[in-house]
Formats: sequence, structure tokens, C-alpha cells
Amino acid sequence: MGASFSALFIDQDGVSSSSPCLGDLPESCVASIIQHLDPPEICKLAKLNRAFSAASWADFVWESKLPPNYHILVHKILGFVPQNLGKRDIYTMLCRPNTFDGGTTKKVWLHKSTGGVCMSISSKGLQITGIDDRRYWNHIPTNESRFHSIAYLRQIWWLEVNGEVEFPFPVGTYSVFFRLQLGRASRGFGRGICDPKQVHGWDIKPVRFQLWTSGDEHSTCECSLSEAGKWFHYHVGDFNVENPNSSTKINLSMTQIDCTHTKGGLCLDSVVIYPSAFRERLKHKGFLKCTKPCCHMLHSI
Repeated sequence: MGASFSALFIDQDGVSSSSPCLGDLPESCVASIIQHLDPPEICKLAKLNRAFSAASWADFVWESKLPPNYHILVHKILGFVPQNLGKRDIYTMLCRPNTFDGGTTKKVWLHKSTGGVCMSISSKGLQITGIDDRRYWNHIPTNESRFHSIAYLRQIWWLEVNGEVEFPFPVGTYSVFFRLQLGRASRGFGRGICDPKQVHGWDIKPVRFQLWTSGDEHSTCECSLSEAGKWFHYHVGDFNVENPNSSTKINLSMTQIDCTHTKGGLCLDSVVIYPSAFRERLKHKGFLKCTKPCCHMLHSI
């Protein structure tokens, strides 16, 4: 095979007419190589020449990047599975933040490099005690949220936030977080600023975070909120998915119901669910607040 390939570049006089280049590689050969790369790297190499561009559209390259249950994910998001859509197009579509369940408060997407399923539930998709009373809570427009709106707690005695979601997650372990900031978020001189004037009551008693799943998993953690002016992901707990063909139901909560004191000055953006491997990324970036487990991953017998 090597001799035949070299002969393509030798003329009748035995003199090399040109040198082999990347563009001379067969498309199938290029596709077999690039399928071992991350999706962003594949897209960069697709700009090299026509061979790499054509190979980057091969279905088997992107089949290996998609979650094994991607048909179920597409049906969950679109309500149907497109018949004539290539695997690269499907991957691209799933990497965009897609709403589901017929609303705008829940978004799901694939992480572009790893293909891991990520999810976010906005503050408007959560059940918040007192949210309709402007003495306690306000919805504030902001560019610091992917939903362009956050819930701001002015002051309250009884803090209770509950959430629920049901989704066909691929097999794996996932972590659940509340994305919170102490201090009112606003913008000034073209950049985000934070007003900590109304922050109070969070150092007296910790906030309790809880997680339940349809797989009989339950975790309870506590953490005192601190460090105003920065968004943090407060870890609620982890859950495992073993059957990707059925939906996992998740219930979660955040409470501080000690009515001996008020608390306020809290921004609630969303609940986020990431593959558990992402915890290290959040920790490395300084965005993670570890909670103290009270009971973790209790399975019913």
C-alpha cells in the first residue's frame, strides 16, 4: 500500500513530481484519526483542507461523541426525532441551551468538549415561599444569568425554595448546585457590581440543602452563606443514573426556617446539574462552595 501511495507522486522519468500533503490523505483515514479528538479540535482541523472538512461530517465520528441515549434526549427536547439530520448537526443542536417541558425556565445542553449533559433551572422555575410578595422577593433583570433574570431576597423570616425536574439523563454520576450570591446584583459603568447593604442573618444559622431522586437516593447538607459579591455554586448532593432509557425524577430544596431572626440580601439565580467530574473545574475556578453533609446518599431498603 505504501509503494502504491508513493507511486502517485513519481513521473515517468522516476522524478518526484510533488510531495505528499495532508490533503492527499483519504477521507476515511482522516475520519478514523479525528474521531479520537475532542469536538472543538475536530472543528478546528476541519478548516485545514477539503479532506479534513469532509471527514469532520462523518456520522461515525460524531456517533462516538453523542450520549448513548441521544435519540431519547432529542425526542425530549423537540418532541420528535429528525430523520435526515446528520450526527454532527444533532451534536451541534444539543450543545445549544434548549428548553424543554413546554416552558422557558429549564434549559439543557451538552458540554461542547466532553458531551456531558448539563442542566439549569431558573429561579422562576422553582417554588419559592413568598415570591409574590414584593416586601420579601423581587425579580431583577440581569446579564449575569443565562435566563436574564434572578430572584432577589430583601428580607424574610422563613426561607424555603423547592424544585423538581424529570429527565432521561445518560448513565453517570451528577452533581446538583444552587447558584447564589450574597448582595444585590446590578450594573454600573458597564460592569457588574454588588450592593451588600441588605446582607444579614446568614452567619447565625446554616442553610440546609436537600436532594431526593426516584432512585431512592437522598442527601442532606448544610452551609453558612458567606463572601458577598461573588456567585458561588453551593453543592446540594450527587445522584447516580444507571438506566438511561427512563427518566430520573429529582426533588431538591434550600431552607433556613429558624424564625428567631430574619435574613436577606440574597440573589438566587438557578439550580444547575452537571456531571460530577465538573466539581473540580468549579473548585479550580473558585466558584464552588462545599457544604457539610448531614447524611449523604442514603438508599432505602
